[in-house]
Amino acid sequence: MTTKTHISDEQVIEKLSFLDRFLPVWIVIAMFGGLLIGRYIPDAQTWLDAVKLGQTSLPIAFGLLLMMYPVLAKVRYEDMSHVTGDRKLLWLSLVLNWLIGPLLMFTLAWIFLPDQPAFRTGLIVIGLARCIAMVLIWNDLACGDREAGALLVAINSVFQILAYALLGWFYLAVLPGWLGLDTQDVAFSTWEITKAVLFFLGVPLALGFFTRKIGIKAKGRDWYDNTFAPKIGPFALYGLLFTIVVMFALQGDAITSDLGSVARIAIPMLVYFAIMWSIAFALGYKSRLGYPKTATLAFTAAGNNFELAIAVSIGVWGITSGQALAGVVGPLIEVPALVALVYVSLWLRRKLNYSKH
Repeated sequence: MTTKTHISDEQVIEKLSFLDRFLPVWIVIAMFGGLLIGRYIPDAQTWLDAVKLGQTSLPIAFGLLLMMYPVLAKVRYEDMSHVTGDRKLLWLSLVLNWLIGPLLMFTLAWIFLPDQPAFRTGLIVIGLARCIAMVLIWNDLACGDREAGALLVAINSVFQILAYALLGWFYLAVLPGWLGLDTQDVAFSTWEITKAVLFFLGVPLALGFFTRKIGIKAKGRDWYDNTFAPKIGPFALYGLLFTIVVMFALQGDAITSDLGSVARIAIPMLVYFAIMWSIAFALGYKSRLGYPKTATLAFTAAGNNFELAIAVSIGVWGITSGQALAGVVGPLIEVPALVALVYVSLWLRRKLNYSKH
């Protein structure tokens, strides 16, 4: 059994494209390229941020749509019954994303940043924003369950619309008061959150669903899965790299001019990603979900929606605030951390002889 799994993993690696195989390298290049652009071409920030959708730069919005569409177009919506019937997976995801995740980030923010209220608040805001975009890329790279990923992201989106403002009030105003800590009066626009979720998930989800439905009806499932889907697949990574360049170009000056603060924000984030991913993966393994669903559970629990967190921080505290800087540092830490966890996930699949079904 061990040999079979090992061979299968080797075959997966051999099938990876040049872009997939060296993705960490391209991500590092994209991050540094964006930072250099933001640092040494100040006008680039004005150009990239000239047109916005809500609080989000139009180029970033384009990159996110380009990144999510191919992944959602490859989801086998007609086969999702095996996911919707898995109540254990759904309940674990809800508990991890909406109970453990926010509470863990709240705890780490107060442990690591007790003297930095702005950075601390920014981290808590990030902890409340569950991932609806990049997590699909990490899940795909880790050979997670694509249908489960799409469903959990959709559920997170609904909860984000319904619960984000309420949880923000609880973790920033109510819970600190109960614990005798500093509190903050905050007001989040539920409509702004709703618009962000509907656009960044709703649009690519609808495009992906109808592309698959029309494509299969016109040319058949075999053509769609084996000819069309592989052709559009690379555009997800093109979108990811483009988004990274733009995000870091827009915030390059803020990041490079205050490296001490960046380091202080980065440490609790690294701890958060490691703990959340490990807890989720262990729960999936102990619950016998099988590797694909366990990987999906782990990545959907560990990822965060930095686009939403940044938009909320800018809208409530301003673009030059410490809260906004914390949001900006988020992708700087999350991207390499979750790429590393993709490799850890694949290594654990082989090491634990983990079933792929």
